[in-house]
Amino acid sequence: MKSVLMFTMEACPFCKEASTWMEELKEENVKYFNIDIKKIDERRQPDIANKYDYYYVPTYYVDGEKVHEGAATKEIVRKILEKACE
Repeated sequence: MKSVLMFTMEACPFCKEASTWMEELKEENVKYFNIDIKKIDERRQPDIANKYDYYYVPTYYVDGEKVHEGAATKEIVRKILEKACE
């Protein structure tokens, strides 16, 4: 299983929505439950966020590779989790 980094901001409605979908998907499919997902709040952890190339949140990296940036749908979040399972 590959690790996932999710870059967020506390006030971002798209980040909250994506986080909700991640939890729903974990309940729907047990194989997503053990994925190591680290959420990085770019304002609280700028030392980490500044090492990555992105502009919009939420942004997802799977195993160090950027796979999505900006508002996401539930299906996009599912694809991110699937990529982490490869």
